[in-house]
Amino acid sequence: MQVFNSLGRELRIFEPREPGAVSIYVCGPTVQSAPHVGHGRQAVAFDVIRRYLTWRGFDVTFVTNITDVEDKIINAAADEGISTEEVAARATSQFLDAYERLGVLPADHLLYATAHIPEMLEMIGRLIERGHAYPAGGDVYFAVRSFEGYGKLSGRNVDELVAGARIDPGEHKRDPADFALWKSSKEGEPAWDSPWGPGRPGWHIECSAMSEKQLGFGFDIHGGGLD
Repeated sequence: MQVFNSLGRELRIFEPREPGAVSIYVCGPTVQSAPHVGHGRQAVAFDVIRRYLTWRGFDVTFVTNITDVEDKIINAAADEGISTEEVAARATSQFLDAYERLGVLPADHLLYATAHIPEMLEMIGRLIERGHAYPAGGDVYFAVRSFEGYGKLSGRNVDELVAGARIDPGEHKRDPADFALWKSSKEGEPAWDSPWGPGRPGWHIECSAMSEKQLGFGFDIHGGGLD
């Protein structure tokens, strides 16, 4: 069996890390509103992959997540005058109902971002220790240029990313391409304690921390974004 390897941009013989077993992590939705057809396409596509691998005789572990804290959720809650928890709970219910009606199998492990804040804080701390992230003004940013391989997966180099990036007012980035791993909280926003002050995770760190906790350091298939 061959699969298209996004990193090498070529078909490769599929060889799972552990013979006979396949681990899949699919980045799940940010739950600020009801799902649209694109969410359904992704869910069905990876459900088909999962079912096919199971049919081929692999022991498949399928993990996905719900991003239940994010700027879009905060904005939606402010617009409606309700809590972020209410927005996230309502939209999560709508997503799970839609998946069921599409015939998508439930995940072996459905992870919620807000239930994994300690793992995210620990991972951010590791990145700071290794020089790949830096605290600034209550935020923590990933230092893109510190990672030599950054951009290989998307096929873009750092200079291209910088050309389309900007530093918004109130940000303390060293480089326009850097992005937030931890965001300091504003009044009325959900917040958790951290070594850098109260705040919330940036969505970039969430799946990294949750996938490592559930599947260890590395897995076979990663879905989401451009798939």
